Amino acid sequence: MARVAAVIRGGGLVAIPTDTLYALAADPFNPVAVDRVFAAKGRAEGQAVALVAADAVQVTARIGALTKMGSRLADRFWPGPLTILMTVPAALAPAVSAGTGSVGVRVPDHGVPRELCRLTASPLVATSANRSGRPPSNDADEVAAALGDSIDLLVDSGPTPGGAPSTIVDARDAAPRLIREGAIAWERIERCLHE
Repeated sequence: MARVAAVIRGGGLVAIPTDTLYALAADPFNPVAVDRVFAAKGRAEGQAVALVAADAVQVTARIGALTKMGSRLADRFWPGPLTILMTVPAALAPAVSAGTGSVGVRVPDHGVPRELCRLTASPLVATSANRSGRPPSNDADEVAAALGDSIDLLVDSGPTPGGAPSTIVDARDAAPRLIREGAIAWERIERCLHE
C-alpha cells in the first residue's frame, strides 16, 4: 500500500477496489494527474468526478467543513455509499469540479481506498475504472484489459460487491437536495434528517 500511495503522490494513476466497483484513483490537487484520469477514461471535459476520503476528519481538513446537515448524514452513513456535495476548495484541480463549484465526497466502506487516503494524507479522485460509455466493472481482470495501458498500478483484491452507485445529496442549503438516488434510498436520508 505504501508503494501505491507513493505512485499516487507522484502524479500516478491507480485502479483500486471500492465498496461498489473498481475505481481510478489519483491526486485531486494535481491537475496533470486529474487530466490522466480523463484521458484514460476517454471522458469529455466538463464532467465532474467524485472524491473518496479516509474519514470525515480528512474531509474537513482538506476539502472544508461539512454543514450541520452534512455532518449528520456523514455520521449516519459513512463509511458507506453516500456522496455529499461540498463547495470546491480553491486548491483542487479545476477539472475535478468541471466548473460547477461543487465536489462530491464520500468515505467508502472498503479498507483499500481509506488506507490510501490515509497514506497520501489526502482525499483521492475515485471515478469508475472503465472507458466512458462502457459499463463499470467489479472485476480486476476486466479493468486490466480495458485500462492496463493507461494506468500505473492496479490493486487487485478480487471481485468487489458491485451494486448500485452511491446516493448523491447536496446538503449545503436549508433543505437537502437529492442529486442521484443510489444504494441509499432517499427515504432513509429524509428519516435521518428528521429524527
